[in-house]
Parts: sequence; C-alpha cells; structure tokens
Amino acid sequence: MNKVPHRSGFVSIIGKPNAGKSTLLNQLLGRKLVITTPTAQTTRHRIFGIDSSENHQIVYSDTPGLIRPRYKLQERMMGSISQSLEDADLILLVIAVDESYPEDQIVKLAEKTEIPKILVLNKMDAVSEEKLFKRMQEMAAKVDFVEAIPISALNGHNVEKLKELTLNYIPEGPAYFDKEQVSDRPERFFVAEMIREKIFLLMRQELPYSTEVVVESFDEDEEQIRIEATIHVTTKQHKGMVIGKGAKNLKKIGTMARKDIEQFLANSVYLNLYVKVSEGWKDSDFHLRGFGYQ
Repeated sequence: MNKVPHRSGFVSIIGKPNAGKSTLLNQLLGRKLVITTPTAQTTRHRIFGIDSSENHQIVYSDTPGLIRPRYKLQERMMGSISQSLEDADLILLVIAVDESYPEDQIVKLAEKTEIPKILVLNKMDAVSEEKLFKRMQEMAAKVDFVEAIPISALNGHNVEKLKELTLNYIPEGPAYFDKEQVSDRPERFFVAEMIREKIFLLMRQELPYSTEVVVESFDEDEEQIRIEATIHVTTKQHKGMVIGKGAKNLKKIGTMARKDIEQFLANSVYLNLYVKVSEGWKDSDFHLRGFGYQ
C-alpha cells in the first residue's frame, strides 16, 4: 500500500481592503483566529494561520489590504505584503465580486511574480451568475491564473473546494511548525487584536485608524489571567472619545473584548485598559517599532 506523501507550503492571501481575506482565513482554519470588521484596513500585520492534518500543513499568510500608502504605518503594512510573496508557494488573489473598483494594483502585483495564482472570487452570493462570470473573464484577461473559483467566505460556500485546489499546488515536504500550532504569533498579539477589533466595531469612522493596542502585562495563575493593555491614540480629543462619559465607552470595549479573550484562552480573564496619547505614532519609526511593525 502506497503511503500518501506529506505536503507542506506557504500560501499568501492577497487582495484589496474589505475583499474578505481575514474572513476567508478563519473559514479555512475552521476557527476565528484573526479579527474581522466591516471597516476597511482592519488587518495591519502579516499573520500566519496554520492548517495541519496527518498528511499536510498549509501555512496561510493573511495580509493587509493592498493600498497606496499615505503614511509610515501603511508603508510598513504594504511591506508585509511584499514579504509574504518572497516565501510563497501559492497566491490566493481574493476579489470581491460585488465591487466595481479597478484591480490595477493587484494585477500589477500579480504580474511581478511567477508564483502560481488562484483567483478567488469572493461574495459570490451578492451578485448574479452573469456578473460573476464577467468578473472572472475580466481578471483572467489580465492575469495568468492556474485556477479560478467563486466562494462566499462569509458562509463558507466552496471554501472546502478551495482547500482541495490549494493542496494541488503545495509541494511535498515535512511540516514547518508543530502540528498543534495554529499561528506564529503569541497569545498577547491576539489579545491586543481582539481589543482593537472592539474599538473598530464600537467607535466607527476615522477614530479606529488612529488607535493601536499594546498588551503591557499578561500574568497567568491557576484561577485567572490578569491582562493590562494600553490603547494608544493620537490626540486628547480621541482619548476622550475612547474613554467616553463616565468611562462608558472604555467599559464597553473591555467587556466585549474580555468575552472573546476568555473564549480564545479558555480561561477566566481580568482585563484592565488604559488610554494614552501618543502623538503622530502612525508616522513615527520609534512608535511603529515598539508596536511591532518591522
């Protein structure tokens, strides 16, 4: 009886903001690993999501949405996309079919690399079959794809088929990570992201883009995990908005985040949040390094 070869490789998920990349990664992994909000540019870091079985290990890279950077934070974000292409065995180019905006940046990026590409037409349930086929033809005329597949990342339609297609382009080889590992990021990173997600969901408009979250302490004992985190904002006005009258907003952010963190860590959590003004952090090399933007 022939033994099934073990496959392992890196798959980069690339697309514009709000194309559904993070939602797709969560579906591919079968769990919520990365944060998702209706607000564009929620994802700021390159995050590995590791899908392992007895016969394979696929290391997905969730990346920020492709944009033209206007300040240093966005430059670092775009740099993480370039980095994700350097070690990729396969690229998933995610297109939201309900959008009519040009995909020039994605096409330009795709043309620069000979890495195999799968065209992933997301939000298929939001358009007619005719429009779906038209979008597929438009992209196929511009970029050389090895496969094209319509999906709905939100409800999981065709995601398993996409995983099967992906495996066809993953080389044989040993696992890169322990089979029990789900990401390259530590727990503290995901705690900070969950807090930031609640800021995005509650504050809306421009304020979330001016906030960053840093976990200052993470102390664990048998009964509880005590976490202290700082929400950095750019102005005193933003600080007041995040805190809210009678600390109403800050309490709501903390309560919502704590529920997700407890589920993620499978433990009771005491969460204490602070708000600090860090002027100009989005354009400060010092602050960006401190916040983990390489």
